[in-house]
Order: sequence, then structure tokens, then C-alpha cells
Amino acid sequence: MYQTNPPQPAKATLPTMYDLPSENPEEPGLPDEFHLLQPELLRLTFRPPTYSADQIFTASDLNLYYDANHTQWYKRPDWFGVLGVSRLYEERDLRLSYVTWQEGVNPFVVIELLSPGTEAEDLGRTLRDARQPPNKWTVYEQILRVPYYIVFNRYTNELQAFGLMMTRYQPLPMEGQRIWLEDAELGLGLWEGEYQGINRLWLRWYNRDQQWMLTPAEQESQRAEQESQRAEQESQRAERLAAQLRALGVEPEA
Repeated sequence: MYQTNPPQPAKATLPTMYDLPSENPEEPGLPDEFHLLQPELLRLTFRPPTYSADQIFTASDLNLYYDANHTQWYKRPDWFGVLGVSRLYEERDLRLSYVTWQEGVNPFVVIELLSPGTEAEDLGRTLRDARQPPNKWTVYEQILRVPYYIVFNRYTNELQAFGLMMTRYQPLPMEGQRIWLEDAELGLGLWEGEYQGINRLWLRWYNRDQQWMLTPAEQESQRAEQESQRAEQESQRAERLAAQLRALGVEPEA
């Protein structure tokens, strides 16, 4: 690539998400059902109170391009969240990939769902040939400098959280299988309940009051239940008033 004088910024000269592939034909396998449902629940409940919805981007199994010196290298996090970036690419288009040198904002939190085939890669235990891309741990820790890296093993229900301290990830203390992310004013923990008809332990976001964040469907169900309760209370109040009128010899109007 020819350099201009004066040099132009990477955003102007390097590939955009339209130029880079969004799928890898050598990895045709689709995620299993848990890898589809769990990221969806994370997305639906990730609502940091100090950011508007149009300044939050989340994705799962999306190409994350991270190295301007190796523009074809990418990782595909099971789920990641970015704060302070437009929900739409350049405020106009759904993303095909997330290209860090074009976006100018790196992920705030990355979550990987461990499996026997990915555990070594996700936890940085793989050996690297100098000509090959680094593993996920190295990318998140040393290149993207993602503040929070969280891994969950659904086979053992083990939740681990790591925070960026100086230049390295350090384990973060857990409180009852929960971890608080102060910059987002949200916490992440293990919730036992039913989601999409499946009852198990799920990763889910909670607020400062230790209350689990509701999905839109749960919010609608809660509103409907509250309306039903108000209607029932109003009916009971009307019945009590009618009974009082009858006791006074007055027949209430229908």
C-alpha cells in the first residue's frame, strides 16, 4: 500500500467493513442452540442507564477486525458490547463486521462461552506461531485492551471475570456469581430461570438495585399484569361502594 504525504489516517486508507469478508467458508459450522439463545438474552438485557440506545452496539458471532497492520485478521466473540458508538455503522447501516480502525471505539466487554474445543483459545493457553494470528485472550488483553473479559462454562456453570489492570488481565472477585461493571452501571451474574422455554442457569445483566434487567417481552408481561391488578382493584372498590350504597337503601346505578 502506497503512503501519502502527509500520511492519511487509517480510517481513510485501510479496508472498511464493506471490503472485508464477514464469513469464513473454512468454518461452515453454525453455533449450537445455547450459543444462539444466551447472546440473545445478553443483548436484550444490556441497557446501561447512562447511554442512550443509539449509542450502544452489541453483537454475537460477528467478525471483529482488530489489527490495522493485518487487516484480514479477526476474531468472532460469542458476545461483545461497545459503549459510546453509533448503533448503526456511520449512523446509517447495519454492520456486516466490526472494524476497530474504522469505528474508533473498541469493545467495552467481551463474553466467551467456553466449550471443550475453544477453551484453550479463549483462555490464552494456545501456542502461537509468529506467522499466525494471536489467540483471543491476547487480542482482547494486549491489542484491543478490552476493559472486561468474561468467560462462562455452561458444562460446569463456572463464571470467570477478568479486568484489565495496567497491561494484564487479572481475575476479578465475584460476589455470589456476580460481577459489577461500574463504568456501565450494570452487573452480570448467573440467573436461574426460564428463557425461551428452557430452565437453566443463564448469564444476565442486573441493575444497581440488584434487580435483573427485564427483556422487552418480560416488560410487556409485567405491564399487562399490573394493568390486570389495577383493573381487579378498581372492580373490588366498585363492589365495596355498591355494597355500602345498598346498606343505606340506595340501589346503585348499573
